[in-house]
Amino acid sequence: MIKVETKYALLQEDLLSYQEEVNRIHEMIDNKTGKGNDFLGWVDWPDTYDKEEFERIIEVSEEVKANADVLLVCGIGGSYLGARSAIEMMNGLYPQRKPEIIFIGNTFSSTYLKQVCDYIKDKSFYVNVISKSGTTTETSIAFRFLKNMVEEKYGEEASQRIIATTDKARGTLKALAAQKGYRTFVIPDDIGGRYSVFTAVGLLPIACAGVDIRELMRGSKAAMDDFRNPDLHVNSAYQYAVLRRMMEKQGKSAEMLVTYDLSMTMITEWWKQLFGESEGKEGKGILPTSGTFSTDLHSLGQFVQEGKKMLFETLLLVEKPMLDMTFPTDDENLDNMNYLSGKSIDWVNKMACLGTLEAHVEQGNVPNIVLTLEDNSAYSYGYMIYFFFKACAMSCYMLDINPFNQPGVEVYKKNMFRLLGKE
Repeated sequence: MIKVETKYALLQEDLLSYQEEVNRIHEMIDNKTGKGNDFLGWVDWPDTYDKEEFERIIEVSEEVKANADVLLVCGIGGSYLGARSAIEMMNGLYPQRKPEIIFIGNTFSSTYLKQVCDYIKDKSFYVNVISKSGTTTETSIAFRFLKNMVEEKYGEEASQRIIATTDKARGTLKALAAQKGYRTFVIPDDIGGRYSVFTAVGLLPIACAGVDIRELMRGSKAAMDDFRNPDLHVNSAYQYAVLRRMMEKQGKSAEMLVTYDLSMTMITEWWKQLFGESEGKEGKGILPTSGTFSTDLHSLGQFVQEGKKMLFETLLLVEKPMLDMTFPTDDENLDNMNYLSGKSIDWVNKMACLGTLEAHVEQGNVPNIVLTLEDNSAYSYGYMIYFFFKACAMSCYMLDINPFNQPGVEVYKKNMFRLLGKE
């Protein structure tokens, strides 16, 4: 479960006064009658997902783990953020296992693309290309290079080294996969990219990284069941959604999602896409920002403490760390650090969190919402993503907007294509 703590939120209203509005919107979400309802497939996905395809994902992941030094995940936005956030949260930044997961097709950086291609040329690798249409420019550019490399390196076996996650029936990538004989997995029609991490989009890379995706889905299913009750006394996802709107009423135009664990940094990046694309439209929404503390306290901490009072913080904390160490004693104590001897590093981290929380709230007058996960397990990850899905939908519907479209991102694409000379 996820606990929501409000004692540091400096609330000016009663959260429970929103119950009637929450009840109304809850019915829209669960009955799939709200704006953008053709993209509410994620609501019951932990029950309705394709069990046969799920087993095939596990089967292919075992093949990749047995035969690859590297898996290249070629996609952008929801086609990579979810998988990367899951893998780093559960495996850390330096997992001692193969295959290495490298994310590509998410940038136009020529340096990055060239360095990745040079890095993998003498390694055994598979490619998982992820695109609903097959025409996403960043992904398509990278995939052409990778496809050529696979074909040159593996010849007739190339088609077994490329796995396409795409539309079930149409699109450029689907047609190419059929022509070349690539194995394919399906991006569901009724689940948008930023809600897709617990579909094949995220599950295949996550499984290839050695994560137990059965536990991930079990966690999502538990969250789905928990959040079917709209009662604000018990529904932590709806509590968080309502708190966001309350913060906005208190003049807060930005939310900083804060983690105290480097392995959770990509969770905050995934969260920024989820809330930024879902809520930022029609001149509405809270700007989603993020910080990894205590690291970013040495760059952003001054602004949070004494800068313009435009933001609130949401702390995403983990009770039990993945790994821990005990601070050693030094007989000479030349660094004057023996006051920490015998203390766990996680305890030090938690004390830094508490001290910062007190400073930001009591002296800085910055409201803080505290969300607490039990651990970094696959179960907790699955629970957490569903928590944020449900909270995001509620938060957006409270603004009377469609949580599932992103018309604004098409503007830059049109300009880019014009400048590139695309017909």
